[in-house]
Amino acid sequence: MQASSIMTSPVIGVEPSASIADAAGLMLSRKISGLPVIRSDGVLVGIVSEGDFLRRSELGTKRKRSRWLEFLVSPGRVAEEYVHANGRRVDEVMSEQVVTTSPESALEDVVELMTRHQVKRIPVVEGGKVIGIVTRSDLLRALLRSLPKGDSTVATDEQIRQKIVAELAAQPWAGTDMIHVRVDKGIAELNGAILDERERQAALVAAENVAGVKSVTDHLYWVEPLSGIVVDPPA
Repeated sequence: MQASSIMTSPVIGVEPSASIADAAGLMLSRKISGLPVIRSDGVLVGIVSEGDFLRRSELGTKRKRSRWLEFLVSPGRVAEEYVHANGRRVDEVMSEQVVTTSPESALEDVVELMTRHQVKRIPVVEGGKVIGIVTRSDLLRALLRSLPKGDSTVATDEQIRQKIVAELAAQPWAGTDMIHVRVDKGIAELNGAILDERERQAALVAAENVAGVKSVTDHLYWVEPLSGIVVDPPA
């Protein structure tokens, strides 16, 4: 799946010369937390978000430092913070360093950018122009569309068991022949050993995601690798 398949387009943006009142009002009316700042020729020049309005003199929330710490901060940095706390135009408070992506980018790359740079939205740029934006909400919508809606295919218990076994065999945490699977009337039963308690939930999820599984019974027991102590499965 590519960025172009889930992005929001056309983009709701704001011009650099717009007032912060207009930007804040637009965010509230559209129920969004940030806006790309786009020139009249379509070129992206920044991002303005709720975070840019946190340190404001009107709210009494502008940054305050002790005298000795103020002495250590450069005058330029203090001046920059003053503009951010008192500016009236979007281009005075926006973030100029913008993380962007292309419409052909894979979703895994887009998510990697979001997590690495700790951003909630990534403009999609083509030919120097903004053609869309991918937000966390877009990813949630894509996830919702991708979740199984129910499988009408009738599978036998053995077919279900084989699918669970295959899924477990493909996972590096599951070990080799450590988890044994039985299926009766769509109810999967997991037996065997795990070497880390976190593997229990992973095994349950692996079974739950197989079409035809109605429920999963957990009979796994945990073996502490160093001591060999066995912890019985949950009652």
